[in-house]
Amino acid sequence: MVEPILSVSNITRDFGTFRAVDGVSLDISGGSITGLIGPNGAGKTTLFNVLTGMLPPSSGSISFRGKDVTCMSPDRLFELGLGRTFQIPRPFSRMSVLENVMLAPLAQIGERLSGPFLRSREMRNQEQAIHARAMEVLKFVTLDALADQAAGQISGGQKKLLELARVLMADPQLILLDEPAAGVNPSLTRVLIEKIEELNDAGKTFLIIEHDMDFVMKHCDPVIALAEGKVVFQGTAQEAQVNPILLDAYLGAQADV
Repeated sequence: MVEPILSVSNITRDFGTFRAVDGVSLDISGGSITGLIGPNGAGKTTLFNVLTGMLPPSSGSISFRGKDVTCMSPDRLFELGLGRTFQIPRPFSRMSVLENVMLAPLAQIGERLSGPFLRSREMRNQEQAIHARAMEVLKFVTLDALADQAAGQISGGQKKLLELARVLMADPQLILLDEPAAGVNPSLTRVLIEKIEELNDAGKTFLIIEHDMDFVMKHCDPVIALAEGKVVFQGTAQEAQVNPILLDAYLGAQADV
């Protein structure tokens, strides 16, 4: 058995009297590409927000790499190796693609008021190392030729690759992707899939929200389905394709997934 990299136990999240996530328990195995599916309003993005510290759970617990991280802040989780992208990328549009990526590492010396005055040489060395790493990451995601382009001027698909690049600056062990293929043209989708699989082959774990069932069934295993905030299916992609609940509610009506 592969030890879970992420364990979620009976997580709930309430907004007033509305329960968006309802008693979710699941394990994400290290080295997997897990697909998270379900109709709009099923609680998928809310669950992501709880897992990444953007929202505290109303109850339940979360363990990452054997450590209790319930209610831990997003920056601390990022530092521990848990990164996520968003359904709608929001880069700093006036800054260059390269500058957006170079902003990602935490605790940079130049961010401190005393840095340029008391640790200038160390700061320059760190900036050079971050610049080199950022260019390496941009080359990996095929955006190196756009390094000096304003981030607001690149395509939607390229912005999703930029989001992935920013996450990779922290060398995360678990990456949560929120609809990476949504609104992306087929050629960039292929690039994105290729990079996900390369990273997975190198040992990275993925949890992916995706509405494209062809994407999920070809590239995700296992598959988890949510409905009304609850887990209604956990299993392999092959099992998902013959599961009566999914066939009726999702796979048979792909537009509703």
